[in-house]
Amino acid sequence: MTTGRKIAVAAFGTLAAAAAPALAQAPADVTFARDVAPILQRSCQGCHRTGSMAPMSLVTYQEVRPWARSIREKVANRVMPPWHIDKTVGIREFANDISLSDAEVDAVVRWVDAGAPLGDPEDMPPPIDWPAGDIWRLADKYTELGEPDLVIRSTPWTQAAEGQDQWYQPIVETGLTEDRWVKALEVRPSLPGRPIVHHAVTYLLQEESPEDFDAAVEVPGTGSYFTEYAVGKAGDVFREGTGKLLKAGSRVRFDLHYHSVGEEISDSTELGIWLYPRDYSPKYRVYAQAMGVRQAMRTLDIPPGAVTEHEAFIPLRLPARLENFQPHMHIRGKAMAMEAIYPDGRVEMLNYVGNFDFNWHVNYVYTDDSAPVLPAGTIIKLTAWHDNSSANRANPDPTQWVGWGQRSYDDMYHAHVNVVYLTDEDYEQISAERAAARTTNDDD
Repeated sequence: MTTGRKIAVAAFGTLAAAAAPALAQAPADVTFARDVAPILQRSCQGCHRTGSMAPMSLVTYQEVRPWARSIREKVANRVMPPWHIDKTVGIREFANDISLSDAEVDAVVRWVDAGAPLGDPEDMPPPIDWPAGDIWRLADKYTELGEPDLVIRSTPWTQAAEGQDQWYQPIVETGLTEDRWVKALEVRPSLPGRPIVHHAVTYLLQEESPEDFDAAVEVPGTGSYFTEYAVGKAGDVFREGTGKLLKAGSRVRFDLHYHSVGEEISDSTELGIWLYPRDYSPKYRVYAQAMGVRQAMRTLDIPPGAVTEHEAFIPLRLPARLENFQPHMHIRGKAMAMEAIYPDGRVEMLNYVGNFDFNWHVNYVYTDDSAPVLPAGTIIKLTAWHDNSSANRANPDPTQWVGWGQRSYDDMYHAHVNVVYLTDEDYEQISAERAAARTTNDDD
């Protein structure tokens, strides 16, 4: 017996002995040890464990059993794990997909309906050695990264026990004396401060010249979006051969949204930065775009009791690869679609989130093979739906007229998308390779 098996048997042996008579009388086709535990390890325990963000731990059978009925309801209704993208349309392969297959959902449902039996402890997968305490989630998930090369800390903020939401925007020097390329980013509120941090956005303040940008890319002013913390987003790891440019003398502006939770709490949020070696420059620069934000600021208008539809159009002046899709709205957000309108007029649905949940800011990261590669002249079309009616159970007041604003009770819409602009040669090569792969798959 392996060490992992010994640990598993020790952890569950006592309860297994107590449950043995019942199990002998009513053996089940689906058991926790063989069928359910692996599902929880892959898709649930990243959040549902001691010291993490979820309200209960789902690591051991003893911890899971009291929640069986609740787990059945959440899983059967596709509320948990949080993965709200429509799997029937658009791009369907994601590098960070934690959703359950139909077969896995069925297994959980049948397990609960059978009385949530433990099964044979020998079938238990070895427990995962989850790190304890305050960790960098990217270092936990991608062990090859190690600890960040650079950590930028916001100056402390203390939120009163009661009062209005506050936005705190300290500016902190990076301390860099030379240009460096970034391969990963993560924002991490302090452990004591996490109850009061609604979200934490970082902006990069640095002086750049047109030579720092790809041709035909609009040169943004200082203060371009860098990365963020939100429930459901672990950070950004940039694809091989790509990265963000961090200039000497750069600064970081934190945009921290705090809310009161009934006790006075202080927080200092950190930005972890993983750097490429000094002598390495990636082929492509990653540009973070909040697609649609300008149109939303001008046009968002949600009457009382209404379900509205708003559109934004973002042109791509160069061939481009989109790295991810992260829809962003507030409490009245209902759904968002991202489509590509090609230069020849053809329209393709890239992704559709039909059940947006403001409590989860899920970042859908494409795989190497699924990331959409689009020709110059393509227009990205975003469509956002908001529900200001009484049918929206999260709606605080369907009698209010709602416009664009930073507060959660205001609303907005945009999509956080990392974009890489390709050379014409690389665009043609990637397009040809994908066309050949499709032909091969069709023949098979």
